[in-house]
Amino acid sequence: MNEKQLRLATRFVATRDVKEYRATIPFHVQADNVVLEIGCEWGTTTVLIAPRCKLVVGTDVSPDCIARARQRHPEIRFEVLDGFDVLAALRLGESFTKVYIDMSGLSGYRSLLDAIALLQAYATVLRPQTIVIKSAALKHFASHCQPWWPGQGSPAGQS
Repeated sequence: MNEKQLRLATRFVATRDVKEYRATIPFHVQADNVVLEIGCEWGTTTVLIAPRCKLVVGTDVSPDCIARARQRHPEIRFEVLDGFDVLAALRLGESFTKVYIDMSGLSGYRSLLDAIALLQAYATVLRPQTIVIKSAALKHFASHCQPWWPGQGSPAGQS
């Protein structure tokens, strides 16, 4: 891990399912935000984000999904993007303050390292304030993590 990664200020929010993912919108999206949604499929969540921010860009790896999203919601910007290509997201030319990630392949435990690597990459390259990700495995894993700091000691009764 390099020094730039250690100084990240991005907050990561892990959600279990689509309902939780969408429930974060009123809490994390403000009027001055520029939001990137990765894995927008047909734009359903992108449409929920749009009225709450300055700009939202919905992206998906599938050209067919993006064509359908553009047809259904011509007032919103949609782009074909492989979510694992962080530099392509950078080339969209926006200063994203929030990133929403809904990639179905990141839901299982086998993809936990991929989800963590993706969060780290977007936080390092785009440097958004917050990244919200739909990953039940990541949420479960994170709920069992506690950072340790020197001088903290161990919780009472544990060794």
